[in-house]
Amino acid sequence: MKKVRHFINLSDVKNPELDRIFQIAEELKSEWKSGVRKQYLQGKVIALIFEKMSLRTRVSFESGMVQLGGGSVFLENQHIGLGVRESVADIGHVLSSMVDGIVYRAKKHTSVTSLAKYCSCPVINALTDQSHPCQALADMLTIKEEFGKLEGIKIAWVGDSNNVAASLVEIAAKLGVQVVVSSPEGYEFSEKQIKKLCGSKPKSAFSFEKIQDPFKAVAGADAIYTDVWVSMGQENEEEERKKAFARWQINKELMKRTGKKSSIFLHCLPARRGLEVTDEIMDSPQSRIVEQAANRMHAQKGLLVWLLNEAGKKENFRSLSR
Repeated sequence: MKKVRHFINLSDVKNPELDRIFQIAEELKSEWKSGVRKQYLQGKVIALIFEKMSLRTRVSFESGMVQLGGGSVFLENQHIGLGVRESVADIGHVLSSMVDGIVYRAKKHTSVTSLAKYCSCPVINALTDQSHPCQALADMLTIKEEFGKLEGIKIAWVGDSNNVAASLVEIAAKLGVQVVVSSPEGYEFSEKQIKKLCGSKPKSAFSFEKIQDPFKAVAGADAIYTDVWVSMGQENEEEERKKAFARWQINKELMKRTGKKSSIFLHCLPARRGLEVTDEIMDSPQSRIVEQAANRMHAQKGLLVWLLNEAGKKENFRSLSR
């Protein structure tokens, strides 16, 4: 089987390739705003395998493919029986013979890596228990649009050190964004995880800090970012987590502690209003949750065009307009 480019971890792309994905995304979004829908992926089809519920991920990939001239096939795992009704190898080989790419939203990271071994088409990680790289693309696109740059921008992650936070740190290291993570004891990244996420050669402007006190962690932050305290599959821990995270709620008082009127609020959604964040902040002028969600589609369109049309080609750093 020929070597195939996948997008399972952010480490799968080199820094210049990541820059190119953002360049394509920005060009496509500009065209989209002007009403242009060029068919860069005409006739191409992706399969979407989802083991978890989704709103933004499914709609953004399906809408993006239609706008690019392609299509998608939605497959619920309970129907295809990945590894149960049929072996992972057989499904990988068969799907690869029919579609141009596979988008997999899985409960376990190993499920995505296992499927990719048997696929002759690109596999995209649409969320696992370890990472959410597509969300990280949208996050950085949103921040760049807001501040006009990425290098030197400071993000304070307040809440659970989860899969979304992991991808945020990983992409920040590649792009030179400063990250401070504030989590309750027992819900923090281990030193081993931090070392892996930061990588061996982070961009010079990148910095990482763990500051447990959320009010100290957000000082000087350009963006405060959080996620739900109780993710899918953790429902039996809900009461325990509510108590542990109570002080980490994003509210008016915490937002003030940035010391910057220009600071924005981010959330990957869905949110539990009144728990990790108040309505006042969700609906405030500082909130960029809608723009952030919308950028899932634009960032993923950039990824799809690069992965299905450009990856591995010598001319892959040309502008779309040339």
